[in-house]
Amino acid sequence: MSNLSSELHRPVMLERCLELLKPGIQGNSPVVVDATLGLGGHTEALLNSFANLRVVGLDRDPVALELATERLASFGSRFTPVLAVYDEFSEVLEELAIEQIDGALFDLGVSSMQLDQRDRGFAYAQEAPLDMRMDQTSGRTAADLLATLDVEELTKIFRDFGEERFAFPIAKKIVAQRQLSPITSSAQLNEIVESVVPKAPGKQSGHPAKRIYQALRIAVNEELEVLERALPQAIEALRPGAAIVVMSYHSLEDQITKDALRKAATSQSPIELPVELPGMGPTLSMITKGVERAGETELSNNPRAASARLRAAKKLEKSA
Repeated sequence: MSNLSSELHRPVMLERCLELLKPGIQGNSPVVVDATLGLGGHTEALLNSFANLRVVGLDRDPVALELATERLASFGSRFTPVLAVYDEFSEVLEELAIEQIDGALFDLGVSSMQLDQRDRGFAYAQEAPLDMRMDQTSGRTAADLLATLDVEELTKIFRDFGEERFAFPIAKKIVAQRQLSPITSSAQLNEIVESVVPKAPGKQSGHPAKRIYQALRIAVNEELEVLERALPQAIEALRPGAAIVVMSYHSLEDQITKDALRKAATSQSPIELPVELPGMGPTLSMITKGVERAGETELSNNPRAASARLRAAKKLEKSA
């Protein structure tokens, strides 16, 4: 099964992540938090690269956590798996009695395994039940949302989370269609979207339902709200010199990441004051200039790296 986890997921921008985290990994017993463990590819590389490092790996998906734990068993106590959503960052550290960390890594979005496993319902390309929960033991499914939300609520989800131009007519068609029969499978949803979105030969990038699936997945898992809550906690936990590295896969995640890092890298003192007020100085310094992307070699080996956008910053010494 551990081989399976290696095959199911190729870590995105792995070398760059290690390079960015390396300067902060110091001292006798450094700790890095992999806030989105997935199948453990980034964590495995970190543990192999830094002999005295301990990694705390968080994941909300029990299946992924089990696979990663099996894969990383040989590292013993250097790896600590935790079933948690990453906005429980501070809580997890408190429970583990860890006061400061030497690095934080977020590899956002849905993993290859989740996309490839048919019964999860994340992918429009496979006939499957519309589940889309990262943790299949709790919460509402995508089918539940399609069955209960009104036209206005569905439109808002498709527009805000999927940036879908045809959000309203798609929502309207879904509500009309569910009067006839429940919408529970990807084939049904695909048919509805295809019937609404006009075909533009040569101009269509991917399946017309792609944005709808992204929007539903984000809504089901509350991904954007979770990220907004998690990033400040991770920044707070970093010791001076330690880095936070975030990889996002669409503009909504990237905007939240950009805003959180920039806010922490900006002085909170009133602009008209000539001096920095105590405790109001920036807490981060940006490492990356704008967004970094995967290189050509990686893209040819791992097409899923194409949408990755990486940002990184390091914690500053506390100002007096």
